[in-house]
Amino acid sequence: MAKVDVDWSSLTFSYRPISQRYVANFKDGKWGKGGLTDDPTVTLNECAGTLQYCQEVFEGLKAYKWQDGTVVTFRPDQNAKRMIDSAKRLVMPPVPEEMFLEAVDQVVAANKDWIPPYESGGALYLRPYLFATGPVIGVKPSDEYQFRLFGTPVGSYFKNGIKPITICVSDFDRAAPRGTGHIKAGLNYAMSLHAYIVAHQNGFDENMFLDPATRTYVEETGGANFLFVTKDGELVTPKSDSILPSITRRSLIDIAQSMGMKTTQRPVKFSELGDFAECGLCGTAAVICPVGKVVNHGEEICFASGMKEMGPVLTKLYNKLRGIQMGTEEAPEGWIRVIK
Repeated sequence: MAKVDVDWSSLTFSYRPISQRYVANFKDGKWGKGGLTDDPTVTLNECAGTLQYCQEVFEGLKAYKWQDGTVVTFRPDQNAKRMIDSAKRLVMPPVPEEMFLEAVDQVVAANKDWIPPYESGGALYLRPYLFATGPVIGVKPSDEYQFRLFGTPVGSYFKNGIKPITICVSDFDRAAPRGTGHIKAGLNYAMSLHAYIVAHQNGFDENMFLDPATRTYVEETGGANFLFVTKDGELVTPKSDSILPSITRRSLIDIAQSMGMKTTQRPVKFSELGDFAECGLCGTAAVICPVGKVVNHGEEICFASGMKEMGPVLTKLYNKLRGIQMGTEEAPEGWIRVIK
């Protein structure tokens, strides 16, 4: 493969088509053999189930290039397992874990020149997704599906340094009680878009969604889980049936425990936010983005860590996880998949 012409220093978190992507089709009750293609275009019937009834789920993960040139992905087996759970909830044929991992390996191996170099702090963002392709006019699951995985090079999330953000409590609900908030479906993100635009129009960086049943407990933002740190250094993460189970969050909890930190997953009341020393959002894109202030219709909750930099506990967790991903810290067994 020829070297690509990319200004790695100017990369943002946006779509840029690369050379190869993976495609597999489900028809007649079984998955066909998948493979690579250089065509980024998806052709659909006008009555495809994904267009009519939103049968679509997706994942997000990254491939990294280490200082010695080794290319790796971070815990892709966990993305495969989560996508299986998401597919089952929307009555879609799950992509077998072996096929998922094969797609990741093939796309990364075929596009190694698109992976930003180690010193850039960037990565190759990978987007696996599954959607209904068969025509459906009555309200029912489709009979045909397509699984695709593409990548796009992205830059460092914190190009100008890590600065805490200000978020607002949303007047909208992200998910319904006993709904689909716990799976990674496109429809959940569509539900959050209006709230996200309203927050930005009012000068905020993100939303804090409260539980849809009582609006007294903290849930998540439109695309990230919350982390809280108590004044005595305990890591607390909200627990709810309508929160997406973040792989980044799970990894950070494991890291915290390996460092001897106390960790707790429990319902977190909005009324107790002022008792925490640190707050952050966690996800694939940023790993951890610190929150300095939460605003609830004029009421300001300011965290002791302040608006200047990430708090000390979250900084320690951030550095450890980034080190594992970038090959400068030893990884727990099974967390790193080397791409040949």
